[in-house]
Amino acid sequence: MQDVEKTKAAISAGETYLGLELGSTRIKAVLIDHQFTPIASGSYTWENKLANNLWTYSLDDIWSGLRGCYAQLVQDVRNHYGVTLTQIGAIGFSGMMHGYMAFDQADHLLVPFRTWRNTTTGKASEKLTRRFRFNIPQRWSIAHLYQAMLNGEAHVSRISYLTTLAGYIHWQLTGQKVVGIGEASGMFPIDSATAQFDARMASQFDVLASEMNYPWTLGAILPRVLTAGESAGFLTAEGAARLDPSGMLQAGIPVCPPEGDAGTGMVATNSVAECTGNISAGTSVFAMVVLEKKLSKVYPEVDLVTTPAGDPVAMVHCNNCSSDIDAWIALFGEFADALGVTLESKNDLLYNLLYSKALEADADGGGLLAYNYCSGEPITGVDEGRPLFMRQPDSRLTLANFMRAHLFTALGALKIGMDILFEGEGVRVSDITGHGGFFKVKDIGQKIMASALGIPVTVMSTAGEGGPWGMAILAAYMQNKQPGETLAAYLKNKVFADVIAVKMASNRYLAVGFEDFMQKYKKGLKAERAAIESF
Repeated sequence: MQDVEKTKAAISAGETYLGLELGSTRIKAVLIDHQFTPIASGSYTWENKLANNLWTYSLDDIWSGLRGCYAQLVQDVRNHYGVTLTQIGAIGFSGMMHGYMAFDQADHLLVPFRTWRNTTTGKASEKLTRRFRFNIPQRWSIAHLYQAMLNGEAHVSRISYLTTLAGYIHWQLTGQKVVGIGEASGMFPIDSATAQFDARMASQFDVLASEMNYPWTLGAILPRVLTAGESAGFLTAEGAARLDPSGMLQAGIPVCPPEGDAGTGMVATNSVAECTGNISAGTSVFAMVVLEKKLSKVYPEVDLVTTPAGDPVAMVHCNNCSSDIDAWIALFGEFADALGVTLESKNDLLYNLLYSKALEADADGGGLLAYNYCSGEPITGVDEGRPLFMRQPDSRLTLANFMRAHLFTALGALKIGMDILFEGEGVRVSDITGHGGFFKVKDIGQKIMASALGIPVTVMSTAGEGGPWGMAILAAYMQNKQPGETLAAYLKNKVFADVIAVKMASNRYLAVGFEDFMQKYKKGLKAERAAIESF
């Protein structure tokens, strides 16, 4: 009872920190206290739409989702503590990294929001990578901009501001056109020495824009870059009313630099120091390793981004991970319903049962082969999504093999990129910390991930908190850091000092089976490409 009273007093006094993150399928808010413990949460489910062959969310979707998520948080606070949330110590906003939101001088969105999931910028990506001698993935904002230029899209000449989803939310609620450096590093290359956009490459791009007679320069249309701990403005009266139409939320709350989900994932897994790494595995899967030295050359499979503090990171990003597994498990749920079987906590039961079956399978999944490509997968050179399941006449079609094949394929593209880092570049990391939906079933996703990558995988007791918790921690860091205290030190000594973590090593039987599966996976990509051409 005493703890509840202390928490109630902290909420009333505004001694809390809020992280709000717009993920691919869910918007989530997490409110924490000064000990970084989540004390309330809210969520809102949403889905992207494929409109005119582009993945997008409308502005109405964004704001109704934000308000719905925040309202649920307020209700959670009221239900548990009997108080109304009116003031907060600091707030941070996060969103899906990358993408393209372009606005004119009147602040009107020029074209629908183009998300990270789109794989329509191949020509721009290739040309910029050659020009900069730096990998520019298709997801990056600059690739979207240059592709629009190459396409001759009429809106490009009218661009006044170009930002990301997180940057857009922050701008609308604070009036500040800024992004955190981790988010910025997915828009345009960063110079870690200056903690700003790379000036040499920006000049090179400005030449391209000038040759095509565009009236702007990158410096004029991109947001200002901030590092973790810097002030990024305050919630305006208009912003407070937009987030909380009830009028209870007060203006003037400090707001930290907005970050992408990659940056909040690094914070949430204590993976911002050199030679640490993390994997976020959900709708997409991406691995982040903080580098101690530069890579020897440019790899199209490896992005170079930064931590929220600006340190260089190698990122292997794959567009697809668990969406196809989720679809199959939903199908099994429909089958149970058709049988008239009533299951309590049906989803949890199905995930636990079906993931567990994968451990009973033949080593390589019985010769079954699947591709989880709900959207294109640049790492394997696949431009569109065609989820595909195949077997040979003598393959062993069992439930266990079926599940193993789908869990294996969720990591197929990731494995290709990680082999470049570990084997090709000798990147050093003792273990890697996992979080996200792939790890929702205790031990199983962790064991398969460790065996696939050949490196121990750690899952913390806080793994379920995820990105919005990491964003709330960044808000707390901005408000409470000591002079000279780095983000890495703050996380190690204050946030994660007593967190329980479980490390799991590679299993030899699973590792050998995964290698056999990967041989088929690489050969079978021809069939995946044929499916796109013919279906």
